[in-house]
Amino acid sequence: MLLAIFRQFFLLGCMSFGGPAAHLGYFKRHFVDTLNWLTNTRYAQLISLSQALPGPGSSQVSFAIGVERAGVLGGIAAFIGFTLPSFLIMVLLAISAHQFDAVYFAIIAGLKLFAVVIVADATLSMAKSFCTSITLKLLAVLSTLALILLPMMGTQIAILVIAATIGAVWPLLKLNTSAALTSDSKNTVNWLPLGLFALLLCISFIPLGREFALFTPFYQAGAMVFGGGHVVLPVLQAGVPALSDEQFLSAYASAQAIPGPMFTIATYLGAQLTTEQPLIGAIIATLLIFTPGFLLILAFQKSWLNLANKPRFASSIAALNAAVVGFLAAALYSPIWTSSVHNLWQVGLVIVAFAWLRFKKPPIWWLLALFIAVGLAQHYLPLL
Repeated sequence: MLLAIFRQFFLLGCMSFGGPAAHLGYFKRHFVDTLNWLTNTRYAQLISLSQALPGPGSSQVSFAIGVERAGVLGGIAAFIGFTLPSFLIMVLLAISAHQFDAVYFAIIAGLKLFAVVIVADATLSMAKSFCTSITLKLLAVLSTLALILLPMMGTQIAILVIAATIGAVWPLLKLNTSAALTSDSKNTVNWLPLGLFALLLCISFIPLGREFALFTPFYQAGAMVFGGGHVVLPVLQAGVPALSDEQFLSAYASAQAIPGPMFTIATYLGAQLTTEQPLIGAIIATLLIFTPGFLLILAFQKSWLNLANKPRFASSIAALNAAVVGFLAAALYSPIWTSSVHNLWQVGLVIVAFAWLRFKKPPIWWLLALFIAVGLAQHYLPLL
């Protein structure tokens, strides 16, 4: 059973391009429609849970499917299978980055422009989904401004705490709960993984030495990032000052170009942090960033429907999601836009590509190929 779970997710990990939303589509077709591992209703419940918790949304759903199939070991098999292809590619890219010639960096420059379009599209899509009232829109705007003015991990934590508090005391902030997801289940929270999640988060803030401090931001990011892979960039950038903007953007651009979960950006960064033992650093960073989300899935997978129907809990989640839109908007401005767009023709290209993506919805591969070609053109035609 475990080998079968690993095999199915490994195959998907090799071909799952397009980001978290596309991954969820692949999962539905494969595990609901083809293999009948779970029903449409249960799959919708797992998606709802992953969207309300911090962590990598599509990876949390894959982990939850594995848990549904074969318990915790099934979840681990699903995680390893789905993540392994992108992990291996990101390790290779991180180790070999210094050996690549100017053509590689030209391609990365093109992928950075691609990242501008993708993050702009993700920001707009999330804003439409999560900022459904004046109050939520205001939370998103204030979150954006705060992070642009004070781009620090402490600012992000303060925003999340304030947003959750506002949501808890303001009953008008509610998530739309589908009638299909109502349940009379009496299952309760699994306190063991929830307690472990909280304990590890507290330990991550204790100064225990330089090597420890290098990697704790990965656990903190996994524990506090709502909204998926795009949002992890500004959180990690604030928490890992030892790496340059160029390294972060190269990691992000690489994650955009390969299949699998975007949280394997941590794989690249972990390898870059430990150049003498890059594989060890990559493994540690990858495990740390994924672990919080998986612990939360184990804690709430059985009790989610009861919690989602509690107004104050739903209201806090709505406020947190709105604040996350601000996180993404701030990251779109800096470092993504400021480090990628340098002249007017690039501005025009980004606008045209963004409009094409929004209105014509081409396959993501078309855009990827376009921006790789743009990067190469900039290298061979330096007047561009």
